Amino acid sequence: MYNTFFGMDEEAFRLTPDPRFLHFAEYYRDVLLKIVQGVLLRRGFMALSGPIGAGKTTLLHAVMQLIASASHEKRPIATAFLVNPKLTRDEFFETLLEEFEIPCGSTSKPRRLAALHKMFLERQRRGGTTVLIVDEAHLLSLELFEEIRLLSNAETYEEKLLQVVLSGQTEMMLKLERPELAALRQRITTHCHLRPLSLPETRAYILDRMKTAGLRGTSPFPGSSIDEVFRYTSGIPRLINMVCDTSLIIGFTAKRREIGVDIIEAAVSSLGFDRSATLELIAKPSANSRSAVEPSEIPLNISGQRHANSRE
Repeated sequence: MYNTFFGMDEEAFRLTPDPRFLHFAEYYRDVLLKIVQGVLLRRGFMALSGPIGAGKTTLLHAVMQLIASASHEKRPIATAFLVNPKLTRDEFFETLLEEFEIPCGSTSKPRRLAALHKMFLERQRRGGTTVLIVDEAHLLSLELFEEIRLLSNAETYEEKLLQVVLSGQTEMMLKLERPELAALRQRITTHCHLRPLSLPETRAYILDRMKTAGLRGTSPFPGSSIDEVFRYTSGIPRLINMVCDTSLIIGFTAKRREIGVDIIEAAVSSLGFDRSATLELIAKPSANSRSAVEPSEIPLNISGQRHANSRE
């Protein structure tokens, strides 16, 4: 609607996890590299936590694209991406078989596990690996946390056959502190926590998204307006997107090419933002950050293509 008016080819602040719009602030880049390395080096369990709207799902889609680009005939990587983990045990195994495209006519748990383990071993023998990514993992039941741990027992004496990435809100780490999940918690080799963006990062984030959307010319957001965006959003990417998108709509309607502070305030008012409630979304991780790997040279070739599991 407002794209042409502001010199863009597409909307810059859509609330979709498009990896093309992943902001490569230094620490976001480090988190991305740690997770991808953890998968490729077969580290086993990894955890990604962060407040609501911090960009976890977008980062996971970028992880999926990088994993897909690293998969080839001599290193095939199979991936399963669970976006709704509120499942029963039977639904969980049914979903895994569908995601990995494993034929299994039986509903017997032992036979389903045998089919999964057979595929894990096949990938490993061909030089590849298998990856399970669970988004919104804070919603997992204790039963499914345990099933995932038991599933990860599939390993050789040399390496893990299944790599698991658990991503969820900050309370996921609190859940993992429960005594019943001690065995799973001890297996997490890498824990990354996404924090909100700082003010300089918020400035870069807004400009980067608009450039990715094809911005020609200068940004319609002057520094004072970005300061106001940051004040109301506390650097949470999803909230930044909502405020900026609404502000551009208001600016377009008023035929104003510069988004002033008054427009930002109007956008915030129309969205009904409560800054005190926003601040409550930001919590520190409950567990110490641990990483078994350091960032290294992995090409970050993030395209806009829809993810497809690496299968043959």
